[in-house]
Amino acid sequence: MSSIREQLEVRELETLAPEAAKSQLSRGRLRPEPEDPIRPVFQRDRDRVIHSKAFRRLKHKTQVFFAPTGDHYRTRLTHTLEVSQIARSIAKVLRLHEELTEAIALGHDLGHPPFGHAGERVLDRLVPDGFTHYEQSLRIVDVLENGRQGLNLTWEVRDGIARHSKGKHGLPVGAPKEHRASTVEGQIARIADIIAYVNHDIDDAIRAGVLAAEDLPAEPVRVLGTTSSQRINSMVTDVMLRTLEGGLGEVRMSDAILEATLALRSFLFQAVYENPRATAEFEKASGILGGLWDKIGARPDAYLDPATIEAEGLDAARRDFLAGMTDRYAVSLFEELFVPRSWSV
Repeated sequence: MSSIREQLEVRELETLAPEAAKSQLSRGRLRPEPEDPIRPVFQRDRDRVIHSKAFRRLKHKTQVFFAPTGDHYRTRLTHTLEVSQIARSIAKVLRLHEELTEAIALGHDLGHPPFGHAGERVLDRLVPDGFTHYEQSLRIVDVLENGRQGLNLTWEVRDGIARHSKGKHGLPVGAPKEHRASTVEGQIARIADIIAYVNHDIDDAIRAGVLAAEDLPAEPVRVLGTTSSQRINSMVTDVMLRTLEGGLGEVRMSDAILEATLALRSFLFQAVYENPRATAEFEKASGILGGLWDKIGARPDAYLDPATIEAEGLDAARRDFLAGMTDRYAVSLFEELFVPRSWSV
C-alpha cells in the first residue's frame, strides 16, 4: 500500500500545472536522507525553515525603522510573512507548488544582519570577501543551523533563496536566466518580495511621519492605486495574468505595472532608505557593528564558534556571529563591552 506521502505526490502530478515543480521530481538534498512517510520534500523544507532558530530571530531584526516604539511597524519577520502570503496567493492561482513557493519565501531573508540594509552595508565593508544577505541565508540553511548540520533543504528551495535578491537596481522579472531562480516558484518569491516591501515600507514611512501620502509620485499612484491594498492587488493581479498569458515559462509583469513598481522603489530609496531622518540611527548602528567586529576578534574564545575558526578562519566566524545577531542583542553586547558600569559595593 502506498504511503500518504506517495499519495500526495501523485496528487501533485495530477493537479499542478505542467510547469510546476513536483516533489517527486526534486533534484534532491545535499545529503541523502530517508523520505518522510507523510510529508513530501517541499513541505518538510517549509517546516524546517519555520522551526529554525534563524527564523525566530527575524522578529527582532530591523526592516526599515530601527527599534520602533509603535507596535504596528514591520520587522524582518512580518515582512517575511507578507512575502510568503503574496507568493502563495500567486502560486495557487497559477497551479504551481505552494509549499515550495512558501519555503523559499520564508527562508529568503534568514541571513539578514541586524539594523536592516545599513547593517548589510557595514558587514560588506568589514568582511574581507564582502557580505550579502542572500549568500548568508544559504549558509544558514546549509551549514549553521542544527549544530552545523544545516537544514539539508532541497536543491529547489536553496536555488530560490540564493537567487531572490534584486538589489537597488535589479529587475524583479525579466532578469537573465543566470540571475533568476530555476523554478517558476522561486521567481514568484522574488517578485513577491518587492511587492511586499515597496508597499509596506511606504505604509511604515507614512506612519513614522517620514512621508505623507501626497508625497508619492503621481504616475505610479495613478497606475497602481492610492492605497497599499489597491497597489498590491494591481501588482499581484498583473503578475498572475501576464504569467498565465506567457504560458508559465517565467514570471512576468506588464511594462506599465513593472515601470510603476520600479518607480516606487526608486522613490523609496531616495525618500526613505537614504533619508537622513530615517537613517540617522543607523550611523550609530554602523559604529556598533564595527566596534563588535574588533572586540570579538580580540576575544574569539568568548564568543565565536571554534569549529568555524578552525575550518574557515576568524573572519568567517565573526561574520556568522554578527550576521546572526538581533538588533537588541547587538546593542546589549556593545553596552556590555564598551560602556563602563557604575561601581557598586
